[in-house]
Amino acid sequence: MAAPNDNGDDMHHPIQRRVLVLTLATAPLAGRAQAKKYGPGTSDTEIRIGQTLPYSGPASAYAQLGRAEAAHFKFLNDNGGINGRRITFLSLDDGYAPPKAVELTRKLVEQDEVALIFGVLGTSVNVGTRRYLNQKKVPQLFISAGSDTFAQPAQYPWTMGWQPTLRAEARFYAQSILAERPDAKIGVLYQDDDFGKELLAGLTDGLGDKARQIVASQSFQATDPTVDSQLITIKEKGADTLMLFAYARHAAQSIRKAADLRWQPDIYLHLGSASVSATLAPAGLENATKVRTAGFIKDITDPQWANDPDLAPFVATMKKYQPDADLNDALYTMGWAIALTLEQVLRQCGDDLTRENIMRQAANLKDWRNPALLPGSLITTSPTDYRVVEYMKLQRFNGKTWQLV
Repeated sequence: MAAPNDNGDDMHHPIQRRVLVLTLATAPLAGRAQAKKYGPGTSDTEIRIGQTLPYSGPASAYAQLGRAEAAHFKFLNDNGGINGRRITFLSLDDGYAPPKAVELTRKLVEQDEVALIFGVLGTSVNVGTRRYLNQKKVPQLFISAGSDTFAQPAQYPWTMGWQPTLRAEARFYAQSILAERPDAKIGVLYQDDDFGKELLAGLTDGLGDKARQIVASQSFQATDPTVDSQLITIKEKGADTLMLFAYARHAAQSIRKAADLRWQPDIYLHLGSASVSATLAPAGLENATKVRTAGFIKDITDPQWANDPDLAPFVATMKKYQPDADLNDALYTMGWAIALTLEQVLRQCGDDLTRENIMRQAANLKDWRNPALLPGSLITTSPTDYRVVEYMKLQRFNGKTWQLV
């Protein structure tokens, strides 16, 4: 099976299936005193990782996550792998469609025999595969979705998110609004699925008895071509604060439409859409000035991180393995950060690469410092606490970069 080239040219191939197979050889691990233990997808020489991502469809801007992760795994393979084992990374195109993701996930588990499923985007997609993966006892790790339901080890012990939870993010915005504009008239645009509804619920919770200040809430479907009518309705309700609980395409449309309407509300943007190239540039950088979001990861476009030594390995990895990548797109940094987290877990596994121990190590990160995250952020997990990234700070776009407030 041939791997696609790194520049994404295979994105337009009529076959939707995208596979990244990394096969650089490394020496097997030797000299370990403990007995080696393996489960599906692992051996003396290999660790097989499965993923589905929207390389096509309405959320295809997020394919950069998978490209950055693939680049990091290639870097690892060129430098001895993880504990001497190469990474085989199988990343397939789910088109952001839960039925397709379920089909491909079954293939990855039952035919390709991956050790784990990693970094899948989207609340609905991950909910769609979660029951199957938990029944099969396959780790569903560091998914790119922030639902609280991905941090519930008692109910779903094989599922763990990565980014701040949606409810925590929305409560964070509520606190910021109450501190900065306590009499705000709030309008909410939200995707009509678990993702959008959970953000709306978190905002309502965070506002408490001020929740009545939400003067308008308008939903949309992920497949809707535009959200123009929803924005017009929110503006007509007198909102002076706009919450965009949407992914990149609809968020960009909303920012641009607000400018077209000559409407200047305070805009709060879901942190997963806070990409300059994927969201703000299509919206018009001049239109996005003063947009706010919850920052938790270093933005390489911000001068304060431009020469940050912690990000130097990221820049070098992307230049070598994804030379066409636009490093101004924060999704590349996020993909690298998520891949680093999985690397740490697999290193902690040592020679016990059973699925049970992979999950055990994911739930035993102790004050681990991910170099891509903001200073002050440490990752600690436990068997009863699956929240990974929790530290956030408010940041505002200045027309060029995000700046911490």
